[in-house]
Amino acid sequence: MTSIARHEQPDLRELLAFYAESGAYDALVEEPIDRFAEAAVSAQSAKAPARARSFDGQASAPAEQARTSMLDRAAPPARPATPAAVPDEAQAALAREIASRAGTLEELRAHMAAFDGCNLKFTAKNLVFSDGNPTADVMLVGEAPGRDEDLEGLPFVGRSGQLLDRMLAAIGLDRNSAYIANVIPWRPPGNRTPTPHETEICRPFIERQIELANPKVLVTLGGPSAKLLLDTTDGILRLRGNWRAHQMKSGTVVPAMPTLHPAYLLRNPAHKKLAWRDFLEIKAKLGELG
Repeated sequence: MTSIARHEQPDLRELLAFYAESGAYDALVEEPIDRFAEAAVSAQSAKAPARARSFDGQASAPAEQARTSMLDRAAPPARPATPAAVPDEAQAALAREIASRAGTLEELRAHMAAFDGCNLKFTAKNLVFSDGNPTADVMLVGEAPGRDEDLEGLPFVGRSGQLLDRMLAAIGLDRNSAYIANVIPWRPPGNRTPTPHETEICRPFIERQIELANPKVLVTLGGPSAKLLLDTTDGILRLRGNWRAHQMKSGTVVPAMPTLHPAYLLRNPAHKKLAWRDFLEIKAKLGELG
């Protein structure tokens, strides 16, 4: 076996020779290797030494075929080429163009229903556009629909929606005096988190929806919608309770209150007191703005 001095830095050739003599000549692969099959191939090769090597020391055809078969079994299976699951930047650009052409909320909804550039549309049952009163003074925006929302085509109709209704009622509002939407209008499969690319594709739609609704106060429910619409990377527990500004493409600035998502409050009921403070701020701001 090649010897390597304890304090001498080995070069690449010596390392490769060392690994080869140690039997470490296979790279790691993704699929498990059947070592019993390797042993069987080695045993067969040992029984036929005369045929294993040719006169020049190279592996003969039978031995080479056996080794090739072994390596084929060890190598991970080839994966079929599939199209990218997430649309490219061209779809985000198309979404921006389509959203800008919408002159009303009804037109925007129709454009979104016809838009095929987001892969989430093909796994969702319904477009979840909005609920409530589009002329209301306050607009609330969450992240994405869940199972119940996908089935009914309306945002916040499950357990989270029931809690949101109670939160609105606590400050004298309901779905006739508030407008509700999501950043993502299609349910992600299995309620998974939307990818950044999916979010960017849907961004023009929610931004245009806010612009067309033109609320006096914007409420972002949860971290994802706050980060997107308020252009920040801060976490929701740091953001909540502090007035921020959402700037529309037209230049109009809307006061925005980031608060905790109702689904988060269902998992962490002790934080409902924080959301209550945020909603009192919202009530006060609406009173201030008339």
